[in-house]
Amino acid sequence: MLILSVDTTAPFGSVALTAHGKLLAEWNSESRLTHSERLLPAIDFILKSQGCGISDVEAYAVAAGPGSFTGIRIGLSLVKSFAFASGKPVAPVSTLKALALKLIQPQGRLICPLLDARKGEVYAALFEQRRQNLVEIVPQGVYTPDRFLSMLPGGRMISFIGSGVELFKDKIFDYLQDKARLSSRSVFLAYEVGVLGYRIIKEGKGLDFREVQPLYFRKSQAEEKN
Repeated sequence: MLILSVDTTAPFGSVALTAHGKLLAEWNSESRLTHSERLLPAIDFILKSQGCGISDVEAYAVAAGPGSFTGIRIGLSLVKSFAFASGKPVAPVSTLKALALKLIQPQGRLICPLLDARKGEVYAALFEQRRQNLVEIVPQGVYTPDRFLSMLPGGRMISFIGSGVELFKDKIFDYLQDKARLSSRSVFLAYEVGVLGYRIIKEGKGLDFREVQPLYFRKSQAEEKN
């Protein structure tokens, strides 16, 4: 199954083309151009690199959040428009789960994606790797760093990844000391979004474009003012 996946939840925009969960082509960029300026040329580039057209895509995967409210809307709007035109299903994927997928290893481990949510908060979760699956141990949500870190189990090694790691690394070590491992892996996510999206589609859980909703965890500034 050929899946086109998109992540615009952060400045690190990315697009990937996967077949049955295997990477065929990937485009990653952090630039001054907006996502709306970069996305369509990027999609055209990776499709042409594989001798494909948009009509060959069998399903779509998109990072539905959490992340930048504007970025989320851009990615969802684009993917939903493609799905509307083609009638193909969409798999919305959690940004946090896609980040955690980057740290899966042959042996099981605890993985903590941590994103800067601004306002002194983080988007975060704790996943436990069981075989190739990620099981949610601490629910995905928006937290103050202290509240979230206080919920983590002691005595086990925990690997952290994401934009909140460097920002709050002192707090992480205060709480976990030598049990914390900080990852410097790339935060481009389209490939991982494609892998998780493929699993969703394969299980028959792909959505009609009208059913796809953003994953915010809190209100936008505009909503808070109303």
